Amino acid sequence: MSKKTFYITTPIYYPSGKLHIGHSYTTVAADAMARYKRLQGYDVMFLTGTDEHGQKIQRVAAENGVTPKEYVDKIVAGIKDLWSLMKITYDKFIRTTDKEHIETVQKIFKTLYDQGDIYKSEYEGWYCTPCESFWTETQLVDGKCPDCGRGVEKTREESYFFRLSKYQDRLIQLLEENPDFIQPASRRNEMLNNFLRPGLEDLCVSRTSFNWGVPVTFDSKHVVYVWIDALSNYITALGYLGEDDSKFKKYWPADVHLVGKEIVRFHTIIWPAMLMALNVPIPKQVFGHGWLVLEGGKMSKSKGNVVDPVVLVEKYGLDAIRYFLLREVPFGSDGVFSNEALISRINSDLANDLGNLVSRTVAMIQKYFGGVIPKERAAGDYDEDLKAVVSQIKGKTEELMDKLQFSTALAEIWKAISRTNKYIDETMPWALAKDEQNKPRLAQVMYNLAESIRIVSILIQPFMPETPEKIWRQLAVPESQRTWESAGVWGAYDPVSPVAPGEIIFPRIDMAKELEALSALDNSAPAQAKAPAQEKKAEAPKAEAPEGIALIGIEDFAKVDLRVVKVLACEKVEKSDKLLKLKLQCGDEERQVVSGIAQYYSPEEMVGKTLILVANLKPAKLRGIESQGMILAASDKESGKLTLVTIEGEIPTGTKVS
Repeated sequence: MSKKTFYITTPIYYPSGKLHIGHSYTTVAADAMARYKRLQGYDVMFLTGTDEHGQKIQRVAAENGVTPKEYVDKIVAGIKDLWSLMKITYDKFIRTTDKEHIETVQKIFKTLYDQGDIYKSEYEGWYCTPCESFWTETQLVDGKCPDCGRGVEKTREESYFFRLSKYQDRLIQLLEENPDFIQPASRRNEMLNNFLRPGLEDLCVSRTSFNWGVPVTFDSKHVVYVWIDALSNYITALGYLGEDDSKFKKYWPADVHLVGKEIVRFHTIIWPAMLMALNVPIPKQVFGHGWLVLEGGKMSKSKGNVVDPVVLVEKYGLDAIRYFLLREVPFGSDGVFSNEALISRINSDLANDLGNLVSRTVAMIQKYFGGVIPKERAAGDYDEDLKAVVSQIKGKTEELMDKLQFSTALAEIWKAISRTNKYIDETMPWALAKDEQNKPRLAQVMYNLAESIRIVSILIQPFMPETPEKIWRQLAVPESQRTWESAGVWGAYDPVSPVAPGEIIFPRIDMAKELEALSALDNSAPAQAKAPAQEKKAEAPKAEAPEGIALIGIEDFAKVDLRVVKVLACEKVEKSDKLLKLKLQCGDEERQVVSGIAQYYSPEEMVGKTLILVANLKPAKLRGIESQGMILAASDKESGKLTLVTIEGEIPTGTKVS
């Protein structure tokens, strides 16, 4: 019986220069998904690559005194090196300069021309070279490109056009009848309301003003423009219209195209229309994720933030960076990268929670039992609760991963880690070890800790490729007990060798010292420009708190995770005059919060409000109801008035407040 297949793609990257950490976001997410499906037993095809044609590349190459191919070869080598560093397990890296791709694009163009879906005309309008995009006069913003804000050029040239307008009704039907085709749902609504329903214009698909592109076989003046050239890579990579199309027959249609939100339009309107014209099946889903940016917008070293992924991986390790990218922001929402947030995640989640749990457990097994947990064990309090929490994590992780909810899946796994850390405090192994009669109970506690860690180590594999192996070595987990299936079986841990205490997996980082060290790595400003800032810092007076306010450091503030949420439902808590139970939307997950605001707000007026949630507060029970966080409010003691902190404007839920 053949395996189930899974085909996932990233957009092919435009080789315009060195990639920063934001560029790694899509590819790391796709890699996590590919690893997850392989662990489940799927036959996976993971495609990435580079889009290498266009006027911009030709101009930059000329400015550097090299051919366009020489220019892109050098940059593509750097991209491949980065993906190797990030341990991206792609199955194929396609380049639009590949011979097979060029030949197939020419066949596609000729097919569409022969059947009347491509025709010759003349284009006149505004063109943005950096974005490789045409714009009408009304689409410009202050006379500039609406996407990047840079200047545009007036262009008039003979062109071939694709009859995009012909497929407008079919595209609307596609989106209306297949609500999961575009995710998140907000992107689907944008495509329908902003582009499809107002009406589509035919699309310019060839150029004559430059020659760095795929030549049109039947008209030597023209080269194929980016839409048909670049978008076709998803099927040319599989051998479509080639001598061997077995991979196309095996893997197409794609299960998911992962793309940034800025190119959702190309992948959900232009690409499906092309496929409709070719009578080729439509991809099952296009997921348009948000941006990972710096405060204030564009990533830049000049803002004092180190965003070079090579530097970050060298300083903190690959798994810490991959974890941060996938955990910090709900996939689909925009997120902000900062060194403070990165270090805070490493210290809180990786060093304090996971790393410390592994170190303590291995050390206790070594100390109390010489490295081997005895077979004679005795059950006790808290065992069943721990088992119940940890045993269900695999199912929850799979459910969330299948929806590409990476951040929420990691949050679920960390619930198991938190519960296991709590189990240590509840059972107090150090106290049990004082009495020889308690050794069977102590052995059971050690086993439960090791088994919880084993299950967690398996589930983090898609996200963190290096850490599981380190855990398995220290806990002496046999290979047969590392399978994905075994993560759903409590009691599979049966070591044949003693534990092997090793180095700390995630050392804790001194926030203040590290931020200073990162600042020193910023070489974007000249030394003389930095000196006054350093001198000013040294002379700064000691901060004094206003009366009634206790000052905290940036490290303490960074621990608080504030998120934008929307109230989906609200009801009063029975037998309580003060409490309301709220159902909140936070990115791709739902939260339940109990809040003492019933004297100030009715359940009806709460529904639809956009609030701020303290998202990383430990869950607590109020009147027997679990509260997963706290909503912010301000109160005036003199008047007795309380007002919720609300958000104005359309901000996606799950967005981090900073």
